[in-house]
Amino acid sequence: MSRPPNHEFQEWWNKQRANGNDDLLSSSSENPSFLTVEIRSPTVDKKERTRSARQLSWIYLLKFQQIANSIAFLTNGFISLVRTANRRIVTSNSAPHRSDSKLYRVIKVFLTVSVILLVFELVAHFRGWHFSPPTVESASAEVVDLVEYVYANWLDIRANYLAPPLQSLTNMCIVLFLIQSVDRVVLVLGCFWIKFRRLKPLAEIEYSADVENLNAEDYPMVLLQIPMCNEREVYQQSIAAVCVQDWPKERMLVQILDDSDDLGVQGLIKAEVQKWQHKGVHIVYRHRLIRTGYKAGNLKSAMSCDYVKDYEFVAIFDADFQPAPDFLKKTVPYFKGHDDIALVQTRWSFVNKDENLLTRLQNINLAFHFEVEQQVNGWFINFFGFNGTAGVWRIKALEECGGWLERTTVEDMDIAVRAHLCGWKFIYLNDVKCLCELPESYEAYKKQQHRWHSGPMQLFRLCFSDILRSKVSWFKKANLIFLFFLLRKLILPFYSFTLFCIILPLTMFLPEAELPAWVVCYVPGLMSILNILPAPQSFPFIVPYLLFENTMSVTKFNAMISGLFQLGSSYEWIVTKKLGRSSEADLVSMVENESEPLVEKSTVSRSSSESGLAELTKLEMTKKMGKRKRNRLYRKELALALILLTASVRSLLSAQGIHFYFLLFQGFTFLVVGLDLIGEQVS
Repeated sequence: MSRPPNHEFQEWWNKQRANGNDDLLSSSSENPSFLTVEIRSPTVDKKERTRSARQLSWIYLLKFQQIANSIAFLTNGFISLVRTANRRIVTSNSAPHRSDSKLYRVIKVFLTVSVILLVFELVAHFRGWHFSPPTVESASAEVVDLVEYVYANWLDIRANYLAPPLQSLTNMCIVLFLIQSVDRVVLVLGCFWIKFRRLKPLAEIEYSADVENLNAEDYPMVLLQIPMCNEREVYQQSIAAVCVQDWPKERMLVQILDDSDDLGVQGLIKAEVQKWQHKGVHIVYRHRLIRTGYKAGNLKSAMSCDYVKDYEFVAIFDADFQPAPDFLKKTVPYFKGHDDIALVQTRWSFVNKDENLLTRLQNINLAFHFEVEQQVNGWFINFFGFNGTAGVWRIKALEECGGWLERTTVEDMDIAVRAHLCGWKFIYLNDVKCLCELPESYEAYKKQQHRWHSGPMQLFRLCFSDILRSKVSWFKKANLIFLFFLLRKLILPFYSFTLFCIILPLTMFLPEAELPAWVVCYVPGLMSILNILPAPQSFPFIVPYLLFENTMSVTKFNAMISGLFQLGSSYEWIVTKKLGRSSEADLVSMVENESEPLVEKSTVSRSSSESGLAELTKLEMTKKMGKRKRNRLYRKELALALILLTASVRSLLSAQGIHFYFLLFQGFTFLVVGLDLIGEQVS
């Protein structure tokens, strides 16, 4: 059946053809039965297309503005960096001149040789000798170009005489590097095993939170010591944290061991002690007129008091540490039923770990030390180095192993080694944390690291024969000598500095000696990932951490050598500077909210204000008249920065990709550290 005709469409079609509007619709003359429709862009599309082009131009303008802002930001940053460097160079020149260390003199000679070799290689590169290096025979035959003759002889000398011993040293450092890496992997696997099996020390008893309803005789007598020296920023909060311990007052005594030579600080500490005495806390103030032996001498003097014999345990806290009120309740029970336990060590927790880049990098290192090293050694061999604070000792163990000695700058490690040789065991509590503060300036951190790496070498030299003559098993002797001292205290700083700061730049100028890329990049990267596992929030800082650890190797190497051979200031003790960035508000709130204060608050406030008003005034005057702080310039780091950057240019000439990038970034890291741009900045 045929479709009825559509008259409306026919009328519309005739009207369009009569008006001559064939733009939208056109019929094919060849086949009138088919309708051909031509679709063209309407006028609206042209406007939209014009508008899109305009928008595109604005987008390009915005991008150009962003690029210009970025260039301006980088330019301003570079100008600021140059100004800062110039200001610190001028300040360094105006400072009193200090005699250069032997290591710095060696580095300067190395820098001079590197620059000369780079100039020589640039000349050879522009002459095209890197494509066809001249030989001694060909250069001698021509006898025209003296430079070519010298360069040919240099190639012969470095290939036959310099490269072989450098390659031997490189291979030795690689072997040491791999041994230390295996040790690091074993420690990490041990930590994973502890986590997987949920292994942790168990205490025989557990103290209730309600102290008042229990017999005080159930609580052993505990001595709490706070050695300090001119700690004006942190003395108040550290004393408060120790005095509010949730422990029967008659079963504890707090000793404030003040070695301060600042009369104003002495007065403030005395006033603080009087305040807590008025509150009923058993606390005494001790001050030595002659500060011999530093911290070890201070602790030794305190343990010689007659009343110490009445106490069974002693807890030690540095001046910036803030133990929680239940610290003693969480540590002392582990001694119950274990008469062979000498030390219970707790973990450090840092209140300023996010203050700047330097504190973040320190947190990575110390998190691995406590989470992995201390925990694994404490669980599997019951021995680790005492950290000098945030630990509880059995006084009998201290007396049996000879007490505190003043022979090294690491008295904590000294007494731990001697106690271990006497057969005592240690316990590490990873879940008990004690708040403390990290050094925020590079100067303070560098001095701390120098003492921490110089002291172990002093101790190793002094106690090596004692280890061999001791009655402990050969396994413990081997662990002490090869792992505890040699591998982790001597070999680590040695190969780190030698391999990445000396050998790597040398291999750029002596290419016949090769340093594989996996030694430069891949294995260190893997070790950095393992180091950062205990602090997973720090993963964005993994590259700065790797570069900064190599930068610190110059300080650690210098300290290790000076301690081993008694060079320079290896026995110098410098107190790590604190800034008082602790949770003071929490401590004040803790004190004010005590349920039953021992005395009226008005009495406490009055005694505190009356006794400390004059001292506070003196302290403010001392602060105003004190020496101004300033950032410094570190010449060894700057010289090494120039050496590495020079070697990176040489690496670029020989198209060694990964070596070039490593040398470039490592050189800039040394430059930043040498200009003291990491850590606290003082205008």
